[in-house]
Amino acid sequence: MSEKMCESCANFLYDEEYDEYYCDVNLDEDEMVRFLSNQQKQCPYYNRYDEYGIVRKQN
Repeated sequence: MSEKMCESCANFLYDEEYDEYYCDVNLDEDEMVRFLSNQQKQCPYYNRYDEYGIVRKQN
């Protein structure tokens, strides 16, 4: 998965203590093996960050 896709993902968070970004998807051991061995070009855990989504739901 490209870095640009990660930048727009809601799971891509910044850690101030380590001064770096990380993926916050919580995977168990089996899911991690499947994820790392997967040859897909798109991440199955990608969740587009949309800061206005909550506002649209309220209207």
